[in-house]
Amino acid sequence: MRRNRLAERYYTDKATIMRSDNYVTSEGETRLQPLAIVHHDVPCRISQQVLPTNSQTDAANEIRYETKLFISPEIEIFQGDAISITRGSSTKHYKAGEPFLYGRHQEISLQRRERA
Repeated sequence: MRRNRLAERYYTDKATIMRSDNYVTSEGETRLQPLAIVHHDVPCRISQQVLPTNSQTDAANEIRYETKLFISPEIEIFQGDAISITRGSSTKHYKAGEPFLYGRHQEISLQRRERA
């Protein structure tokens, strides 16, 4: 795939992609490995997909909204990967949805659920 250098000049954010895989122990048990970084500080761009909706309760204010990630198609991202996005001095943590590959970029829906 060819890179879209024109679009990449708008990639002002940085993504760190983490993944955990299953492995089989010597006793034959399947276990989940801890998250491991598979890509670090990859140029990207995030865009808010919908307006935030807040669910206020006595215990917490739950923030839920969807964000879209734009990144090079050369970066392999799987649904369920943990992705940390840094914009300026702020870092937020997301879970990747299914990637949609285009000729010169890919778009991935991100879900963030943190309490405020």
